[in-house]
Amino acid sequence: MAEIYDYVIIGSGPSGSVLAHYLTQAGARCLMLEAGKEYAADTFPRNEMHANTQLMWNGGMDASRDASLLFLRGKVLGGGSIINQCLLDRFDDDALDDWAARSGIHDFSTVAMARHYDEVESHLALHTMTRADWNRNAELYVDGFERCGMQWAPLRRGQKDCGLGNDCMVCLGGCPRDSKQSMLVTFLRQARQQGLRVETGFEVGQVIHGARHVTVFGRQNGQSRQVYGRKCILAAGALGTTQLLLNSGLGDRLPALGQQFNCHPQLMNVALFDDFVDAHKGAFQAVKSNDPRFRKQGFKLENVFAGPIAMALLAPGYGLAHQRFMQQYRHMACIEVAVRDATPGAIAIDAQGRLKITKTMHDADWQRANAGLHAVDAIFGVLGAREIMKSPIRIGLHLMGGCVIGDNGRHSVVNPAFEVHDHPNLLIADSAIFPSAPGINPSLSIMALAHRASEVWLGSYQTPATTAPLMAEASL
Repeated sequence: MAEIYDYVIIGSGPSGSVLAHYLTQAGARCLMLEAGKEYAADTFPRNEMHANTQLMWNGGMDASRDASLLFLRGKVLGGGSIINQCLLDRFDDDALDDWAARSGIHDFSTVAMARHYDEVESHLALHTMTRADWNRNAELYVDGFERCGMQWAPLRRGQKDCGLGNDCMVCLGGCPRDSKQSMLVTFLRQARQQGLRVETGFEVGQVIHGARHVTVFGRQNGQSRQVYGRKCILAAGALGTTQLLLNSGLGDRLPALGQQFNCHPQLMNVALFDDFVDAHKGAFQAVKSNDPRFRKQGFKLENVFAGPIAMALLAPGYGLAHQRFMQQYRHMACIEVAVRDATPGAIAIDAQGRLKITKTMHDADWQRANAGLHAVDAIFGVLGAREIMKSPIRIGLHLMGGCVIGDNGRHSVVNPAFEVHDHPNLLIADSAIFPSAPGINPSLSIMALAHRASEVWLGSYQTPATTAPLMAEASL
């Protein structure tokens, strides 16, 4: 007799973990499958090279087909919440009104989403960064903004009893104090206490949709596995969720599958100063731009930094010139231009089922990026920087789309009930459903959408029998 779960959840990031909490809280029997390993505060990698290779897909990054953009995504229990900075902002009217117009779903509004934001925030420790949290990098950032007449605001971060030691930057490889409000210490922990079963090292290769259940095929520890659920939730992110549906042979049935892939391209700018900045110490990020002119122009600025390995990769050149640049690590300040993506790309697979990502910054994207770069030049200029390095490496963060939500099956993959069109037992509420790039960190909104989806699904949920003889059903 094979066990049938009420929900099989593929992925453990902000979508999968939040859904697991609300579904198990309602009494549903849930199984979570995660391709990565499980770590804890005292077992996370202790240097950035090992963090990249052990906590991310493909040794640290995926690349677009022309290698013009590099994409980062977590492969670890807790997903992207383990390797991000847990910056938690709500979407504004601009972002949600755009979604409503593109999707035809008028529930996308700040009013309709407010209670979902309220609910997930009630499970998180939230901290708005104060002046006491600033390091010298943040001080320079704010000074430059105010001299240039630009508006800034503090960042809001999910953290609890952090202490803000000098090692904050290591949080990009997993928080060593369980302070960062990752899924591992919040929603996922709660779901496990409520009965969630978790299996790590399980790479899903295909799902088969049937009239009564979904069969999930994969490999774990070198062995073939298959599990069954009345419903299957795909929560593997824009790339993972889209790739899985394509590898399951649904491309012909879902014409919009793999389309409308967006991200927030990031451009790093490093300024060298005569005095020590020590941007690697203290709060990794503390402030952001809050200038309505920037929002209208399609970019934002944040004070950021990177470890020596990442900074060495970002810097152009080689040999003695590169070595001399890196010798000035303690003198570096950094501002990032984050572009609100204007030109979507596409996700496909090759004959072996591997990802083929077509994504390039076009004229509209570069217009936004150049406006941001001009603002950075002005800021570093008034601060008296003796040299500015604009990295040629462009990193695509906050991966979105590929399975967009909408009320029209020709132009979307997921319906307003968060079901794959014509496949009601396949469910998606992660960043793959985003109709466009919001220009705002998406983590909190992924959680809010997951809560909304859980309410929709639980409205028709009934506790079923959990064992039955099974045969893999053909897709219907």
